[in-house]
Amino acid sequence: MATAMAATAAERAVLEEEFRWLLHDEVHAVLRQLQDILKEASLRFALPSSGTGTEGPAKQENFILGSCSTDQVKGVLTLQGDALSQADVNLKIPRNNQLLHFAFREDKQWKLQQIQDARNHVSQAMYLLANRDESYQFRTGAEVLKLMDAVMLQLTRARNRLTTPATLTLPEIAASGLTRMFAPALPSDLLVNVYINLNKLCLTVYQLHALQPNSTKNFRPAGGAVLHSPGAMFEWGSQRLEVSHVHKVECVIPWLNDALVFFTVSLQLCQQLKDKISVFSSYWSYRPF
Repeated sequence: MATAMAATAAERAVLEEEFRWLLHDEVHAVLRQLQDILKEASLRFALPSSGTGTEGPAKQENFILGSCSTDQVKGVLTLQGDALSQADVNLKIPRNNQLLHFAFREDKQWKLQQIQDARNHVSQAMYLLANRDESYQFRTGAEVLKLMDAVMLQLTRARNRLTTPATLTLPEIAASGLTRMFAPALPSDLLVNVYINLNKLCLTVYQLHALQPNSTKNFRPAGGAVLHSPGAMFEWGSQRLEVSHVHKVECVIPWLNDALVFFTVSLQLCQQLKDKISVFSSYWSYRPF
């Protein structure tokens, strides 16, 4: 009996020493790794490095739009940080062999809210980690878990902003300021939407036709969607309109792919540290170090 108790006490002593090492050394090693990875992610988003407080102008990058299913839309988009600074698009209308060309007005830029939001979440995650530098002493496992949960929340939100485009109704797309970015102005029977999906910048062009007042079609306004299909209907002003053709083209943004990889690796590191802490959960309630 005494031998068993002594063995148990020895085991507890070993576990407590391991937990002490985990809180004092391993946690900060993981936090340094996370800071290094998120610094790389921040560079992809052209965020200012920690401590500099300054941010230079983002470089301009040109991307050629393409699709394996259609050659009716071609163009080049110019991305500058979290904004489209230029767009040059050609649309071929099959029914009359007409070629339409439209480009951004020179005085306009279009902010990509998804990129802006993602970079803000990265910045917040970096701030949380910076507040727990090497001099900070974690006293309980619960304290570490709370920090990891907060960092993971910001990283998950950053990733979700890039992987989950907004669902918009057709009237919302029609009312978007994007439609007023072009010169010459877009024809009234065209709608344009731009969004990020994973590591791709997507451009969708909707061709519309008006439904006649005496149309026998059952008018059912379409709800919100990332990508609407031909046949989707909506009301705009005094007109009822239907989507006749949809053209989607896209281009890969390499640094967005990098950012998504950094988010995944960081989330895995956070979860691994949480799992290690949880092994020692029986000590939290009575043995802070």
